[in-house]
Amino acid sequence: MAASRLNVFAVVPAAGAGRRLGSAEKKQFLSLAGRPLLVHTLERLHSWPRLTGSIVVVPLDEVSRVCGMIEGAGVQGVLAVVPGGAERQESVALGLAALTATATPSDDDVVLVHDAARPFPPVQLFDDLLDAAFPDGALLALPCADTLKREESGAVGGTVDRAGLWQAQTPQAFPIGLLRRALDRAREQGEAGTDEASLVERLGHRPRLIRGVAGNFKITEAEDLALAETVAGRAQKLSVGHGYDVHRLVPGRKLILGGVEMEHSAGLLGHSDADVLAHAVADACLGAAGRGDLGRWFPDTDPKWEGVSSLVLLEEISLGLRATGHVVQRVDATLVAQRPKVAAHVLLMQRNLEQALGMKPGEVTVKATTTEGLGFEGRGEGISAHAVAVVYGPSPGGDA
Repeated sequence: MAASRLNVFAVVPAAGAGRRLGSAEKKQFLSLAGRPLLVHTLERLHSWPRLTGSIVVVPLDEVSRVCGMIEGAGVQGVLAVVPGGAERQESVALGLAALTATATPSDDDVVLVHDAARPFPPVQLFDDLLDAAFPDGALLALPCADTLKREESGAVGGTVDRAGLWQAQTPQAFPIGLLRRALDRAREQGEAGTDEASLVERLGHRPRLIRGVAGNFKITEAEDLALAETVAGRAQKLSVGHGYDVHRLVPGRKLILGGVEMEHSAGLLGHSDADVLAHAVADACLGAAGRGDLGRWFPDTDPKWEGVSSLVLLEEISLGLRATGHVVQRVDATLVAQRPKVAAHVLLMQRNLEQALGMKPGEVTVKATTTEGLGFEGRGEGISAHAVAVVYGPSPGGDA
């Protein structure tokens, strides 16, 4: 099965009470670096560009609250928030049923099941996980490193040979049809499993093991939350980037600003559509994330980008940033041009830029000014633009 042709969905069980943490608040909603733990998990999952959408499974009385939480955080790609069951297995089955009703996936599409309480899923391993998902499924896991003891009446009852033993993590990835059959059989037989792989094993399948990372830990005890605070504080931060671009005005070219074609006697000269506003925004976003500049991503020596809409370039940048865990939070841009007047088009420019970057309405601001006739802009020889972007994501050298 060619993984590149598949849809990939996620089911995120978040219906547990988390009693071992000793908190009155359910652990999936506890604050982590100032935001709910569940939001961290979903943002990280959806930073993987292959993910088509997700279903979040929560306690019945928390559905409305979680919908507002997700909307408030601007998490994109959540298809539905649905009530779960008393046990994880039931919640996963309900999530899979909701996915089937919402997105009508095929049996060969893939579902990732990921614990809500693992806020640092290693998206850099997801491609390997997807490639290994057929035909028996696959899961992230770590080989046991510590000596294992069997307990008897509070004392050591024996030492367990750890050779060949692995600790299961999530995500666990399965063809949707296979996971559905495993869940149906478990329900019919009255069987319970501690993870989805164990249910699939009972059908005679042998899921593949993909070596995970220690940073993909599950928050269970209070010390886990403290560690997560340290990791989140080190690995995630708000960064600011500045972008500047200028293009010459020449006859015979369309004038495109913020994705809007303007009526003017000349257009901007460049390899793409020379949208100076979009270019400044692109450089600001890349700069904030420490990812270079527009020329490095789309060199003017590559014929692939000749004449292309700069909004397409912004979409590519947004996907690339999300793949590394970066999310653009805010953009403020200023066009500098004596002519044409752009005030009537500013709202459409803002909307175009927001859509290209996957941002919500109101998160991009476009302003315009003249130079009172001074300089190359004032003489009508060219147009320039400045932009500032705020990006949330991994700090340089910090990877959860």
